[in-house]
Amino acid sequence: MSSLNRMRERIELEEYQIVNTNSTDFPGAYSSADFDDRWNLESLAEKIRIEIVRDEENELEFDLIGVDAAIANALRRILLSEVPTMAIEKVFIYNNTSIIQDEILAHRLGLIPIMADPRLFEYRQKGQEEGSAEDTITFGLKVKCTHNTSAPPDTTQPDLMYKHNNVYTKDMVWVPVGNQTDLFTEGMIRPVHDDILIAKMRPGHILDLRLECVKGIGRDHIKFSPVATASYRLLPEITLTEPIVGESAHDLQGCFSEGVIAIKKNEQGEDEAYVANARLDTCSREVFRHEKLKNKVKLSRVRDHFIFSVESTGALPSAVLVSEAIKVLIKKCSTLQEKLAVKDMETE
Repeated sequence: MSSLNRMRERIELEEYQIVNTNSTDFPGAYSSADFDDRWNLESLAEKIRIEIVRDEENELEFDLIGVDAAIANALRRILLSEVPTMAIEKVFIYNNTSIIQDEILAHRLGLIPIMADPRLFEYRQKGQEEGSAEDTITFGLKVKCTHNTSAPPDTTQPDLMYKHNNVYTKDMVWVPVGNQTDLFTEGMIRPVHDDILIAKMRPGHILDLRLECVKGIGRDHIKFSPVATASYRLLPEITLTEPIVGESAHDLQGCFSEGVIAIKKNEQGEDEAYVANARLDTCSREVFRHEKLKNKVKLSRVRDHFIFSVESTGALPSAVLVSEAIKVLIKKCSTLQEKLAVKDMETE
C-alpha cells in the first residue's frame, strides 16, 4: 500500500501519538498530492457494505464499511435519541404508604422498559390531557403488604414473614384503553422484564397507582431511549513487519488480548507468532514498551470500517432498531435536499 493510500485509509497508532486522525472524506482533501477524490454518489453506494456478525434478539453486532465517521456517529446518535419507544410518562398516585417518596417512585417507574411496539401508536398531541387507544398504554399497580400467618414462628427472613413485601414489575397489570383488547393479545403489552424490583414494603404499606405510557424519543428524556448501549469502534489492524520467533513470539502474544496473537511452528521448528484475530484487539499499545518488539509491529485502524454494537432495552429487537434509525437518517437527508432545492430556487 502506497504512503498516500495508507494515509487515506488507515489511522496509525504509534508509541506516543495517534496520527491521521482528521477526517479526509471531502473533495479536494488530497488535491496537493495530485489525487482525484471528487465526491460521487455512485462510487459511495458501491463501497458501502453492512455485514452482520452476531444477531440475537436484544444484541446486534455488525460491520459498517465504506462510510466516514460522521455517518457512523449520526447513526449512533439517532439510535440513542430519535428512535421512539413507549415509556411511563404519568403516575397517578392514589395511595403510597411505602417509605419511597412519590417523586422517587415515579422516577423509578418511568425508567422501566415497556414491551410495546411504538410503531403501532401515535404521539400524544401537545396539551392533550386524556389519552386514547391510539396514543396511550395504561397499567394498574395495586399491592398491599401483609403478615404471612403460615410463616414458621422462628423465621427472620422477610420473604417468609410477609406477603408482597417486594413489589416487582410483574405486579403491573395492563388496563386496556378503548378498543385495545381488539388490537393486542394478552402478553403483547407488558414490562420487558417481570423481575425488576420497584419497592420494598412492610405490613401496612400500600401502593395504589395508575401508570400512563406514551410515545417519545430519547432526545426528550432518556427513559424513551430504545437502546441500553449503542457504540462503535474502528477495525483494528496489526502488521508484523518481520518474523517474530522463539521467546519473543510469546512476549508478543502477552502484549495483546487473548486470541489476537497465536503461535505456530515454522519450517525450522521454532515457535513463530502470527496475527490470528486482530478484531479482538482492545487498542492496547503494550507492545511499544518492549524494545525488541516495538520496531517489528505496526498498529493501525481501518478508517472506514466500523464495528457496531447495539443492545436493545427489549421493546424491539436490535436489528429493528437499526433499521428504524436508518429510516430516520434517510428522512433527515430528504428534508435537507428539499430545503436546499428551495434555497436554489430562491437564488435563481
